[in-house]
Amino acid sequence: MSHRGFISRLSKEEQDFCDIQNAAAEFYRVNRIPEEVERALNELFFHRPEDIHGYLANYFTNLSAPPRISRLKGREVYDARGQPSIQTEVFCIVCNKEKSMSSAAVSSQSAMSQERADHVMTGVQWINEPLNNMLKIQNPCDQSEVDHILSNFFMARYLEEKDARNKDEESRSTSEPEAVLPSPPSAQTKDKKTVDKGKKTNTADKPFPPAEPPEPVLPGSLAIGSVSLAVAKSGAQIQDIPLYKYIAALKTREAPTQFHIPVSLVTLLSCGKNSPGKLSLLEEVILIPKAEQPVRQIITMTLELQKEMMRIINTSTKAGATHIILSDNGAPALTYERPEQPLDLISEACTNFGLALGTEIHLALNCAAPELMDYSKGKYEVATGVLKSPDELVDMYQSLISKYPAVVALIDPFRREDVDQWEKLSSVIGDSCSLLSDITYKSKAPPLPGVRGHILKHICETTVSDLIRITSEHQVLMGTTCSEPCSNDSLSDIAVGLGLDYVKLGGLNGAERMTKYNRLISIEEELAQQGILVSKEKHPPPLFSEKPQEQSTTAESTRPELTASGSSKKI
Repeated sequence: MSHRGFISRLSKEEQDFCDIQNAAAEFYRVNRIPEEVERALNELFFHRPEDIHGYLANYFTNLSAPPRISRLKGREVYDARGQPSIQTEVFCIVCNKEKSMSSAAVSSQSAMSQERADHVMTGVQWINEPLNNMLKIQNPCDQSEVDHILSNFFMARYLEEKDARNKDEESRSTSEPEAVLPSPPSAQTKDKKTVDKGKKTNTADKPFPPAEPPEPVLPGSLAIGSVSLAVAKSGAQIQDIPLYKYIAALKTREAPTQFHIPVSLVTLLSCGKNSPGKLSLLEEVILIPKAEQPVRQIITMTLELQKEMMRIINTSTKAGATHIILSDNGAPALTYERPEQPLDLISEACTNFGLALGTEIHLALNCAAPELMDYSKGKYEVATGVLKSPDELVDMYQSLISKYPAVVALIDPFRREDVDQWEKLSSVIGDSCSLLSDITYKSKAPPLPGVRGHILKHICETTVSDLIRITSEHQVLMGTTCSEPCSNDSLSDIAVGLGLDYVKLGGLNGAERMTKYNRLISIEEELAQQGILVSKEKHPPPLFSEKPQEQSTTAESTRPELTASGSSKKI
């Protein structure tokens, strides 16, 4: 190469380098890099931290762009009963890198295995395709917007399904032969209405209310609840705060300075429909501790009480020790014939253990009566071969509460259709006992007369914003299902974050329940260490002593617009 050529090539490289220098200077100037570097170095010198590079990394991380959702990943998992369920994993771009932020799963109400499998398959497809595309680049800390997108998507699928069902019903009705009209009432029917003049007629009796039509869940709805919860957990992680503080800030629109721990209602025993004995009425007998009692003490007390109950059973059984079956709710399922028997057992155990039943602890009864209705007879089968009409059941409850004043709450004592009996029972038991209704599948249904509080479970298409809305409208006690994901402890954070007075986590057996109790203990200890744990005033029995109907109406008009209004609809 000649000297002239060498000089010419060098001049070109120098020119290129000069252009790069100018472009870099402009890039740094536009993005204020020199100013930020100078400020970082000044603060570094002022603080003189031990970890210099860690300090600089944190400084510039705070200046980074807010994380955005990069993708969702849905997968099939198994719940505590070995049934298929859905887990959602949220990935975000953080500091120019994709990171897995969190995962979450919620329960389903589908019981049939094939139906549940279809729901899970549809939900996984929703997460991995349409929801993944719709939530891409969304801010994971904007829960309201995310839930709004989820609710609108769900409503669109709901309307599509409804339209398809309507067209299917129309096609079937046109293809079926015309039905023969029934003949006019016969003389025999008229005779039944008139009877003898000297006897009292039954024409004023109200007919037995038929069952409300079942509400099948929209296939895939599990995806909505799991994505919403996973995004909320991602937002909490990004802000570096616990989930309960994140949810509390969502509800109150500011970070609360104090928290209280909900009273843990623990399932003592079960004499429900699936228990080995004849008694079916008491699905759960639930212990209600004092409000200020720490969670760890509640668990210890309950275990000791159950131990004493088992000792009494074993000593009273001629065959000696009996094999105890665990129910789906994690409590011993006992063999009894009458509802008085398990309550007498608890009373004796409390006396032996030195617990003042009705003072130190109270009881709630989850009757689960809707599952006991024999529609062919129009009566509830409270025990094998023992049938009670709705009015007879009112008398039975009244007698039970009169005999056992420590019972301060009844959960689902009737079907929703037996409105008159709800009202009648409320009037006869007065202020001594609260009636509670499970609104998990009926959150928008008209309130039942006499009901003071509601049970709510986080399932299917219920978003975090829905939970905030519902708990703002109703006095709510959050509970678990029998098909909880084993490793999910989010319910404890949700209950604390929503500021609930009570939470029902089930019995003291099974990983799916004990993870939630352990998380509640951890939250309680953390709040105490931070000095922001406060004790609620002692809850006088019964549960939810205030009448909630007026509160519900007020909340409806003042609730925050957190989510689309139709997200809790079912098909």
